[in-house]
Amino acid sequence: MKLPYGPQSPAVLQMLRWITSPMSFMEACAAKYGDIFSLRLDNNSSPLIFVSNPQMLQQILTNDTKEFEAPGDTNLVFESLLGKRSVITISGAEHQRQRQLLLPPFHGERMRSYSQIISDITEKVISQYQIGQPFNIRSAAQAITLRVIMQAVFGLDEGLRAEKIQQSLGELLEKGSSVLSVAFLYFPALQRDFGPINFWGKQMRRQQNTDELLYEEIQERREKPDASRTDILSLLMAARDEAGQPMTDEELRDELMTLLLAGHETTATALAWAFYWIHKIPSVRQKLLQELDSLGDNPDPNAIFKLPYLNAVCSETLRIYPVAMLTFPRVLKTHVSLGGYELEPETGVIGSIYLTHRREDLYPEPQQFKPERFLERQFSPYEYLPFGGGARRCIGLAFAQLEMKLAIAKILTSRELELVSNDEIRPQRRGLVTGPNRPIQMVIRSQRQVKSRIPQVRELQEIKTTA
Repeated sequence: MKLPYGPQSPAVLQMLRWITSPMSFMEACAAKYGDIFSLRLDNNSSPLIFVSNPQMLQQILTNDTKEFEAPGDTNLVFESLLGKRSVITISGAEHQRQRQLLLPPFHGERMRSYSQIISDITEKVISQYQIGQPFNIRSAAQAITLRVIMQAVFGLDEGLRAEKIQQSLGELLEKGSSVLSVAFLYFPALQRDFGPINFWGKQMRRQQNTDELLYEEIQERREKPDASRTDILSLLMAARDEAGQPMTDEELRDELMTLLLAGHETTATALAWAFYWIHKIPSVRQKLLQELDSLGDNPDPNAIFKLPYLNAVCSETLRIYPVAMLTFPRVLKTHVSLGGYELEPETGVIGSIYLTHRREDLYPEPQQFKPERFLERQFSPYEYLPFGGGARRCIGLAFAQLEMKLAIAKILTSRELELVSNDEIRPQRRGLVTGPNRPIQMVIRSQRQVKSRIPQVRELQEIKTTA
């Protein structure tokens, strides 16, 4: 079998480069080998095929149950954090069952009920920052998204256990975001006690502490069921599969970890980037405020969600520096012709979201932040895929979009912010996803009064009529 071309360096060197600088590694490979290339990241496994061509991505992501499959065991790098029963680490019928149980809280009326939670928590968090005092916008965004997901998932915003869970999760994520921590995930041989330098042992104790808190909450809910509760944990505990079976404690714990981590860390990063770009390019901020102000005071969350320029800003934020660099891996079930190569069963393929979003033929001047792209044309799910695609597409994508839009609207319309420095900030690996390579420092210059444009329009009409 002839595989796509790729670097010829030893697997361990390719893995080290993948761990330390994945984006520049992918860019260098795409420049040299094109839309499809292979990386050897493990001596004991076949090379992994990377794809960034929309037609190839469509072939992969629309054939998840025919030519390709998306097995959970290809996502084992997540297992130590999310567990063996997470929707990310399970496969086949079991994966479909878990997705069906998880989908209802993220759709329809249930989704809309989170709007007030998002707005209230955003106001609470941003009001803690003083005028003229610099702060890290990503830290503020993390505080917002963690409290939102805590209230949406657990119905807990305040209280001792809520504080403990938030603190424990924060430590777990912060300590697990370094390049060293990623090396531990990719090299299982490192996952042991090295005496005084017992990084893995300390991280596992943090994990155990978080687990104990989650199981305590699950146990208390089982002992004291409350049919009036509408948080996600309560809905999951009440849910039954086609066989009438509820989720086990282990399944609940693993899905809670998945929702807490995937629904908090990623959205916080996206929000931080959005505020960076909005304030780095004055014309973007001006257009966005004009659109937001047109809704007047206390706008309906649904009206905010539908704003075209706000949507374009959020979309471009997720395009230029996608938080998730890759789709989940797929494995061939049969012989497949892909990009001119005849690939055998068991070959692993993966979509590069990062490279696809930076294609010159799709996004002219891809390094430039231009929200107008998303007003001028529609992109297919294989040209623009910040939430992945196919059977492994992110369940919480609508929730993340709602949270981004409402948090941006709340902060922009109530505070005058600016960047402390206009220096360029670039993306880098942060754990298994991406984040800014240094803190995005911002400062609140003043409070901002939202001026309703509707009365102004009426006044103008009255003046014209009188004249």
